Amino acid sequence: MLILLSPAKTLDMESPSRVAAPTMPAFMEDSVKLVNTLRGYSQKRLSELMHISDSLAELNARRFGEWQPEFDSDNARPCIQAFRGDVYVGLDADTLNEKDLEFAQQHLRILSGLYGVMRPLDLMQAYRLEMGTSLKTRRGKSLYDFWGERLTSHLNEELATMEPGCVVNLASNEYFKSVQPDKLAAPLISPVFRDEKNGNYKIISFFAKKARGAMARSLLKTRASGIDDVLAFNDLGYRYDEASSSEGQPVFLRSEESAQPYLA
Repeated sequence: MLILLSPAKTLDMESPSRVAAPTMPAFMEDSVKLVNTLRGYSQKRLSELMHISDSLAELNARRFGEWQPEFDSDNARPCIQAFRGDVYVGLDADTLNEKDLEFAQQHLRILSGLYGVMRPLDLMQAYRLEMGTSLKTRRGKSLYDFWGERLTSHLNEELATMEPGCVVNLASNEYFKSVQPDKLAAPLISPVFRDEKNGNYKIISFFAKKARGAMARSLLKTRASGIDDVLAFNDLGYRYDEASSSEGQPVFLRSEESAQPYLA
């Protein structure tokens, strides 16, 4: 099984690393090329390219300027520790034990606009580069063009080293578009989380993000290997609903009553 997540915009690069033996991302040469391209952008062009405020553009221009291919404990952190967004609140990586992290290193992958695909213990330097960015390079007009088929090929290489299982897509649509589903070497499972509001069930982004992180955590903690482990997820008040589900897209519902203990 491979579990896919998106990165987060909110970062913690200050807390001391809790990983004794961090690893390096697989696509460092590509990251260097992207950083070099972005260093050629003025603060104003970065703001326009990334659709961010002037202050955020200034921050990220400084990050790209300071970024260097030599990673160490001063300038980098393991990505599972660095990312701090709603998904990672659900994942709660700070409370994963050593065995959980070992399993995560084998089975959890984080898609990234700058780093391509990262394992949880891979080091990263602070950045912001969303996968949907229309950054022109020699490979095309966007990051989707830049990464092409290589992320899918990389995932397939990893799947080939595992027992037959599935790919559990807990990434956002923006990031999963960098993967080619029809070329994956394992069945694809894309869970959907819906919350009850005024008697109807709908996807509420804030809750769905936390649920994706919580499911990733559950799969790590239970050493999941297949679809039955995915369907057994029942954290945060969610339950699998067969009637609402379709092949490859299991739906998990949470009633307003079931949500209350987690919203207090």
